[in-house]
Amino acid sequence: MLNVKDLAQFQLFVKMCASRTGQLLNLSALAADCGITHNTAKAWIGVLETSGIVYVMHPYYRNYGKRLVKSPKLHFLDPGLVCRLLGIRDREQLFINPLRGNIFESFIVSELLKHRLNAGLPADLYSWADNIKTEVDALIEDGSRIAAIEIKSGQTILPEFFNGLKNWIKYSGSPAKDCYLVYAGNIQVTQQDMHIISWDRTAEIECLTPMN
Repeated sequence: MLNVKDLAQFQLFVKMCASRTGQLLNLSALAADCGITHNTAKAWIGVLETSGIVYVMHPYYRNYGKRLVKSPKLHFLDPGLVCRLLGIRDREQLFINPLRGNIFESFIVSELLKHRLNAGLPADLYSWADNIKTEVDALIEDGSRIAAIEIKSGQTILPEFFNGLKNWIKYSGSPAKDCYLVYAGNIQVTQQDMHIISWDRTAEIECLTPMN
């Protein structure tokens, strides 16, 4: 495998990456934790990305008068592999694991990517956050239209789930109808003109398939 000379160290690196799924990617901190150089960490992330194991979601750079976070987010594309690497053996362990929300977010990002790529579309999937922790988990750019997607692992819809989307609407001027909340429940409704989508119906999000 390209750039991998110490298999044991690489395996440690993969496990450390799994513990960071759904989080901002700090290559310097990751490299330090694994005892490797920054350049090696960058190269190994490239190996994982080229292999289809991880997706590095780059930030959306358009400036809406806020100082934006420019670090990418790291997503493992196979939740089963993440659980295996983290020692999560069953549903009960996953439910109480502190990384449950991150794993769920990465799972939904993986589904979004599959829908786009299977439809013959470019990924065009981005994250968005500013320096005061205003964020949206995923943006899909499709021409002049942008779908904003917030991802929550809770099964009950809470008012605070919409905070990131509301801030996105405020700063971007995007319409509420282009905003989606994907969560672990099974209710499919529209609230405050924003769409609430259950985890197993992400294909219904517009911008995931070619426009007619």
